[in-house]
Amino acid sequence: MNDLKVMVIDDSKTIRRTAENLLTKEGCEVVTAVDGFEALSKIAENKPDIIFVDIMMPRLDGYQTCALIKNNTTFKDTPVIMLSSKDSIFDRARGRIVGSTQYLTKPFTKEDLIGAIQEHAPAR
Repeated sequence: MNDLKVMVIDDSKTIRRTAENLLTKEGCEVVTAVDGFEALSKIAENKPDIIFVDIMMPRLDGYQTCALIKNNTTFKDTPVIMLSSKDSIFDRARGRIVGSTQYLTKPFTKEDLIGAIQEHAPAR
């Protein structure tokens, strides 16, 4: 997992910090963003290997952010993992429609994050 570049997009400072701490300890380089707008400029700049995005965010929600990432030819193959406190079939289906790779329910564990990265991030 060393040298993997992971982006965490969440409007909650606690979630961003928690994910960043867990992933940094695993040897990942972590880039964070508070919302979809900030994320889009940082994605172009940092080219993450995998992206975790919260669904419920102001301005640009996780579904819209994921759709924009997937519509960009440079990043269409980048795995996007949706994060949500809601766990309904509707939310999961909507995530799939916009191109998300996986759906994690908050609060997530270290094992959830690492498992998603091991399963979906490109091998280096």
